[in-house]
Amino acid sequence: MKMDNRQARRAMERLGINMKEVPDVQEVIIRTADKELHITNATVSEVNAQGSRVFQVAGEVEETEVEKKAFNEEDIVLVQQQAGVNRERAVAALTEADGEVARAILKLTS
Repeated sequence: MKMDNRQARRAMERLGINMKEVPDVQEVIIRTADKELHITNATVSEVNAQGSRVFQVAGEVEETEVEKKAFNEEDIVLVQQQAGVNRERAVAALTEADGEVARAILKLTS
């Protein structure tokens, strides 16, 4: 049995599912640890179902690799020693401070 759009919309409403298009979307960017997905000419639909919001995105996808910042070992060790933290926290602080050692140390110690 086929359903037309009106019947499908009514069935979704009976189930407590509300779907609407998000207007004027220009671009959607999804960032992961190692890449970015840029979705242009995007159409985005928002589905509200029993308190959960789900977004459906369609469009032209361009994938780009994210450049990972590398810090020299001396900077990492200096931040570790001055702030009294482990390597992972020192690298995270340097990343947030755009590689500025003094700012990373201040961030961790204040």
